[in-house]
Amino acid sequence: MKRVVVGLSGGVDSSVAAYLLKEQGYEVIGLFMKNWHDDSVTISRECEWVEDSNDAMMVAEKLGIPFQTVDLSAEYKERIVDYMFGEYERGRTPNPDVLCNREIKFDVFLKIALGLGADYVATGHYCRKDVIAREEKETYRLLAGKDSNKDQSYFLCQLSQDQLSRILFPIGELTKPEVREIAAREELVTAGKKDSQGLCFVGKVRLPEFLQQKLKPKDGVIVEVPASSESYKKEVRHFENKEEELAYHARKVRYEKTDGKVVGKHQGAHYFTKGQRKGLNVGGTAEPLFVIDTDVEENIIYTGQGKDHPGLFRRTLFVTNDEAHWVREDLALPLDGSMKVKARIRYRQPLQEATLYRVDGGLYVDFETPQSAITEGQFVAWYINDELVGSGVIS
Repeated sequence: MKRVVVGLSGGVDSSVAAYLLKEQGYEVIGLFMKNWHDDSVTISRECEWVEDSNDAMMVAEKLGIPFQTVDLSAEYKERIVDYMFGEYERGRTPNPDVLCNREIKFDVFLKIALGLGADYVATGHYCRKDVIAREEKETYRLLAGKDSNKDQSYFLCQLSQDQLSRILFPIGELTKPEVREIAAREELVTAGKKDSQGLCFVGKVRLPEFLQQKLKPKDGVIVEVPASSESYKKEVRHFENKEEELAYHARKVRYEKTDGKVVGKHQGAHYFTKGQRKGLNVGGTAEPLFVIDTDVEENIIYTGQGKDHPGLFRRTLFVTNDEAHWVREDLALPLDGSMKVKARIRYRQPLQEATLYRVDGGLYVDFETPQSAITEGQFVAWYINDELVGSGVIS
């Protein structure tokens, strides 16, 4: 009987994952990860770890499986929270959920599980995996969940073959309504519990207040750049080669304060991200203002009116070699290689047609249509059909 340690989060998905594994004949152990306990930055009574831990414990009791809590808050602070602060300080927008899966759930937590004699760890993620034979060795494929509305493969885009070999995704073939139905039928306390929102394991935080713990407020101005700005008039160009063309389409517009008019003030450019609409507190415009860029050096936020403002759109992005990752190492592009893929730059974004081009310093992701709010520090993930084959941090 294979032993599986399930990350019981206190939610319905991991509860049903544990139930299904027990039904399949595995020896199941439930482990709750306590990764954050600074109550000063969470919104009270929403996603509190104590309540989640109690719910996880009650599910374990109902299923008749051993249960314990592990405190990973030191590792979480070092690997996730400090990384987040560093990225925001540089004017980039990190994705803590992707990092949490790579660094905490499927690294620190996985090692603890293996120390308990586990053959596998399991989570309540909506995704699937399978195994194929490639060159006489097993290769694991990370596949989208059956429920396209809940597919969480994007959050697992940094996993390795070694990690995948040790992971089970019991609910990947189910839809969310089916998961809730099973939980209700088995009378699990989490059956009707709302899905958690906010940062992985931190809860629903007030992000500016969270960031203000380390990044001090600093008064600056909000500049509105008109859609008719000269910055967006691209001349017709002849390119010597494909790489030159890609570099041209990937380059960011560099704004100056004189490119628009000052329309408001803010407390720190490092608290804002591209595409953001809320929190600007500027009224009197025909259409809502969106952040089109932030300059953390000069502490200026550049904005444009409306979701179709040209400052929001770019066709091509770049990932450096050291921030590119292939789940399918056997498919990694050689120098000067290219590959047709479908890609997304954020969770829940419908997959977009794109082509990867590998160059000396990294790889370009060239979309068929311009994408809104390509944001440095976020992850781009690329797929072949429903298989996630690689990802990278947007440079």
